[in-house]
Amino acid sequence: MLNISTDINKLTRDTVTDPDFPFAPLEWTRKDAEKTALSEGLKLTEEHWEAIRSLQNYYAHHDEETVINLRDLHDALDEHFHQHGGLKYLYTIFPGGPVAQGCRLAGLEAPFMPSDSSFGSVA
Repeated sequence: MLNISTDINKLTRDTVTDPDFPFAPLEWTRKDAEKTALSEGLKLTEEHWEAIRSLQNYYAHHDEETVINLRDLHDALDEHFHQHGGLKYLYTIFPGGPVAQGCRLAGLEAPFMPSDSSFGSVA
């Protein structure tokens, strides 16, 4: 990702990309996400993985932007998960907030002020 400074030595190493997560950051692994989730009291399900893939995809397609727009990200997540209930659904599987907690699990830097107190989330 261009909006995160990366050591050139890391870029020149052979990277092993998980085929299920084609837009994952270079240093991200499922094991890291599972470890972080466990420390936050979550057991990752396929619903969590779909949200993580969605976040990684969004960031990969907006990597030219210097700042990720939180409202646009919320709208994209709401639309992607509309059939399940949108953002309200995502707050049920990510009690720490779909953007704040979801980005941590996806290996991404959350946009500024990712929590929304109207849903009771915490950053």
